[in-house]
Amino acid sequence: MASAARKIDVIDTTPAFTQADADRLSARFAGVDTLTMLKALFAEGILGNTAVVSSFGTESAVLLHLVARANSATPVVFVDTLRMFPETLTYRDTLLAIFGLSDSRTITPDPVVLAAKDAQQLRWSYDPDGCCEIRKVEPLKRAKAGLDSWISGRKAFQSQTRQNIARFEVEDGRLKVNPLGDWMKADLDAYFAEHDLPRHPLEADGYASIGCQPCTSKVQPGEDPRAGRWRGWDKTECGIHVPEKPGEEPFF
Repeated sequence: MASAARKIDVIDTTPAFTQADADRLSARFAGVDTLTMLKALFAEGILGNTAVVSSFGTESAVLLHLVARANSATPVVFVDTLRMFPETLTYRDTLLAIFGLSDSRTITPDPVVLAAKDAQQLRWSYDPDGCCEIRKVEPLKRAKAGLDSWISGRKAFQSQTRQNIARFEVEDGRLKVNPLGDWMKADLDAYFAEHDLPRHPLEADGYASIGCQPCTSKVQPGEDPRAGRWRGWDKTECGIHVPEKPGEEPFF
C-alpha cells in the first residue's frame, strides 16, 4: 500500500520588502513632514520588527528626538567599536535618558575575532576597511538579524557619496528608512534650537562628524563635514551603508 502523500515543508526565501514596496512608501510620503511620517509608520505597523541605528554623533540627537516623539519604545542600536571617544559614550547615555528611549541595545565586536585579527589594536592604521568590518559592520549585521526594517540617520548633504538618498530603500529584503535624507544642515540646526537639544561635547572643538577615536579628526572651515573621517585614506564610509556584493568576502 502506498504511503500517504505528505506535505513538503518549503522555506519561504522571498524578501520581506521589495523595491516596489520602497517606491510605494516613497510616493505615499513624498512631501509629508518627517514626524508625521514616522508616526504613521509606527501606528500602522508598516516597519514590522524595527530599530533605529545611531552612532550618537554630532547630528544624532535630531533623529532620536523625532523617533522618541513618534514611539519612545523603539529599540535604539549602538555599535560600540571599543574605540569610541569617551564623550560619545557619555552623550549616548544623556540622550537616551532625556528622550525617554527605553530600549537601548549596545553591540560590540566579537572578542575572538578581535584577538585573532586586531590583537594590537592597530588595524585601523594600515587597514581601515578591515578594522571597520570587524568592529562595526559585522556587529551591526548581528544586531539587525531578525529585523524587518531599520532606521538610519543618513543625510544627503553630508558628503558627495550620500547624494540622492531616498526616504525608503531595500537592502537584503530589509526596509531601510532614511527620515532625514533630504534635511539640510540648516534644518538640523533649526531643530536643535527649537527643541533645545544637547550638542555632542566634541562638536565645539571642530569635530563635525565623529566616529572611532583613531580615525576621526577635526574639520577645517569649508571642508566636507565628513572630511575628518579616515583622513588621508581613500575611504568615506565605514561599510554599514554599502550593500554587500554577492560572494564578496569580508575584510577579515
